[in-house]
Amino acid sequence: MTKGLHATAALWPALQLVYGWVWRAAHVLGEKGPGTAAGVRRQLGGLLGAMVRHRAAAGYLGTAVGHFVKVSRSYWPGLFHCYETDGLPRTNNDLEQFFGSHRYHERRASGRKAAAPALVLRGEARLLAAAATRQRAFSAAELAGADPGRRQQLHQRLEARRRRRVRRSRFRRDPQAFLQQLEDQLLKSALLS
Repeated sequence: MTKGLHATAALWPALQLVYGWVWRAAHVLGEKGPGTAAGVRRQLGGLLGAMVRHRAAAGYLGTAVGHFVKVSRSYWPGLFHCYETDGLPRTNNDLEQFFGSHRYHERRASGRKAAAPALVLRGEARLLAAAATRQRAFSAAELAGADPGRRQQLHQRLEARRRRRVRRSRFRRDPQAFLQQLEDQLLKSALLS
């Protein structure tokens, strides 16, 4: 072990410096950070600025530091929503736990081993409903007071998605028959007009 430490001794200062920056970024973004969007934005911006200024000190890890700064800046506009919105998960792990929990409950209720295909088709409505009902229970009066226009738009989007999926499966089953049916419909519409 001593031989390995001596052989890699020149690499350690850069590694310690970059590890400190990554640890600081995790601390700023984590539960014990400033907690407000403005505070997180200010501290992370300062850290990224310091990383750019002192990138040369990172030595062989300079390109990794540059990549970290570039990716952080590309996500900058949407990076702080979780601090502005109560209850919004801050990490991918929290989001994965939410979706995993939904998948678990759906499998348990349906007896299926895999996720239901309807989740792909109706996930936009199902996942939002699951997330909302985790926050609190809704009364029948609240549900009845929903905007019928928005409900109709959602229904139309979901139905259009379902029809596209049906068409794809019909095409995969018998491409020739599907294309013949489309050609017949086109000819019929051309004759009517």
